[in-house]
Amino acid sequence: MFTKLRLRLHHFLERIMPEKRLFLRTDSETRFMRLSPISQIIAILGSAAFIGWTIIATAIFLLDTIGSGNFRDQARRDQAIYEERLNALALERDNRSQEALAAQQRFNIALEQVSSIQSALLTSEDHRRELERGINVMQATLRRYMNQREILQVELDATATQIDPENGIAIDANTAQAIGSTMDYVNDTLADVSQQRDYAHARSLRAHDQMASLELEIQFLEEKANQIFRQLEDAMTISVKPLDKMFRNAGLNIDRLLEQIKRGYSGQGGALSPISYMPDGLDVVDPTVNRANNILNQLDKLNIYRIAAEKAPFAMPVKGTFRFTSGYGPRWGEMHRGTDFAAKSGAPIYATADGVVTRAEWGSGYGRVVYVKHAFGIETRYAHMAKIRVKKGQRVSRGQRIGDMGNSGRSTGTHLHYEVRVNGKDVNPMIYIKAGRDVF
Repeated sequence: MFTKLRLRLHHFLERIMPEKRLFLRTDSETRFMRLSPISQIIAILGSAAFIGWTIIATAIFLLDTIGSGNFRDQARRDQAIYEERLNALALERDNRSQEALAAQQRFNIALEQVSSIQSALLTSEDHRRELERGINVMQATLRRYMNQREILQVELDATATQIDPENGIAIDANTAQAIGSTMDYVNDTLADVSQQRDYAHARSLRAHDQMASLELEIQFLEEKANQIFRQLEDAMTISVKPLDKMFRNAGLNIDRLLEQIKRGYSGQGGALSPISYMPDGLDVVDPTVNRANNILNQLDKLNIYRIAAEKAPFAMPVKGTFRFTSGYGPRWGEMHRGTDFAAKSGAPIYATADGVVTRAEWGSGYGRVVYVKHAFGIETRYAHMAKIRVKKGQRVSRGQRIGDMGNSGRSTGTHLHYEVRVNGKDVNPMIYIKAGRDVF
């Protein structure tokens, strides 16, 4: 039964695809190879499969090439946009800093003016009090002399009643002269005291007018200073808040960070020193001085953040054209403890923060590797380099070139393996890079 079916299939195929013979001739003999229909069909199917596989592989390769080109172009555009935004933010930060410094200078000038006016007002107040005391003394003197005049008038009237017109008894000449002299002295004294009182009263009125003018000027300067304060406080809020958010997003303890920077930069004095102003040595609380000191504290905090930003790895280790090829996390059953950046061989690799090189050598699977120790217990690692450009113990700055991108060690292609470790524990480097992007 099987043989009959095979013969029928053979005859059917013979009609569609006749048997062919392939002759192979040499100098001494001639041979031939018989190609049955089934062999021809198998050969055709094999050729078709090979051609189809070639077409599919070529299409996949072309699509991958086109996709990679588009990805590189997109990466270039994203990099250009990022650098543009970085430059704009840096320019805006510089402008804000200049505005803050200019506003601080205006505030210092206004504070000096307010202080001088307050001193003049206090001097005027003391002068007014002295005038009031002088007026009171002159009024008391005037009352005393008036009382004396009244007493003398009573004595004069009593003496006059002692005169006897009928007998022609007169007052002694010496007595009359003494009484007249006394009356003249009293009248002159009263006139002089009255004149001094009028003069003191006029001076008191002028002092009151000067005080009213000074109070108006102080009110104007206080409004001007309040406007300057508001501008400074707004500038501080705009400048300090993003930095505060950046450090918190990076998982750093803000209070500990500020304290550590202050210990390293503990010089005293200068423009950011707290203001201490107590008129006449009085221990009083001045809201204006407190407000100014709050702004100075914010400026000091901004300066500390600027120093800390240079010491923490917020920058990118590569610039120009590159692409992310692998992120932090599990990969192929193992933990990938960093982020990979792919670029052309020899591309510059930069330190992401200020620090000291603790290792610059061949590191087994890392290949040529550089370790940099930073502040706050942070360490960064740069692996698979083609060339190392720093030495152990060397101090480096953020943005300084430390090596060239390569393919050394256990690597499948040209790239940089970048790690961040805090107190010896690896963390995702993108936490710092993304936090820095929000500000820089």
